[in-house]
Amino acid sequence: MMSKPDISVIIVNWKVRKLLAKCLDSILENSYGFNLEIFVVDNDSIDGTPEMIMVKYPKVKMICLHKNYGFAKANNLAIKQARADCIFLLNPDTEILPGFFSNILNYLNNNPIVGIVGPKILNNDGSLQPSIRRFPDILSQILVMLKLRNVLGDNKFLDHYLAKDFDYDQEQEVEQIMGAAMIIRREVIERIGMLDEKFFAWFEEVDYCQRANKAGFTIKYFPGTVLIHAGGSSFGQQLVFKNQLVFDRSLLWYFWKHKPFWQWLIVVFLVPINLILTLIYVLFLQKQEE
Repeated sequence: MMSKPDISVIIVNWKVRKLLAKCLDSILENSYGFNLEIFVVDNDSIDGTPEMIMVKYPKVKMICLHKNYGFAKANNLAIKQARADCIFLLNPDTEILPGFFSNILNYLNNNPIVGIVGPKILNNDGSLQPSIRRFPDILSQILVMLKLRNVLGDNKFLDHYLAKDFDYDQEQEVEQIMGAAMIIRREVIERIGMLDEKFFAWFEEVDYCQRANKAGFTIKYFPGTVLIHAGGSSFGQQLVFKNQLVFDRSLLWYFWKHKPFWQWLIVVFLVPINLILTLIYVLFLQKQEE
């Protein structure tokens, strides 16, 4: 009988084959002494990803999908097959740094009350990448939907939501962590279930942290384990307007699940305004390129 893996690493890929290769290389380079189970779920990239995995990474478990099912459903397909007590959801545009696996496993062993952990995340140039936010509230999301995030400068509602006061050098309990790197204890999945597949992209990790929080699990940020995240590499390939449609749909579903009905109605009212503003922005970008 095969021994249980120390960690099940799950990577959902969409058209970032070269970045995925760097990610897998970094995992394998830092896997000595650990029994890792690695899944790659490919959302119909049509870029040679399955062939690359078969040739270069024969120990990786490949799940090939015939269309892009989004982040939540793709992860869930691998979670159902994963055998470890520690499930690590990881973006393909990341690179694991030395000591990652030993540090995270030691942390989980020494902190049994922690259900979900978020690591410290760096940009490619080594600078800090903000990865912690508080749960969305209606005031912050009104400002986001009206495209005022970069216009207002310092704003207490946005600053609170974006956790601008957060100290990334200190281990601490948090409300939500970035979905690019989520370490989840199996007990959490057994208690609250898997990711909500109604979220194609965006807010699935926020929803999951919210559900875990309501179930009494502790969510921690742990700076003792670090990785690099390029950020937005998959969705940067999509059209701005299409991205906005996906974002708005996810935001609506999040507010329907977790907020009062009147707040959901406000978001419904703001969606057309948000899309008009996005269209104006797209037209402006096209004008600049002419």
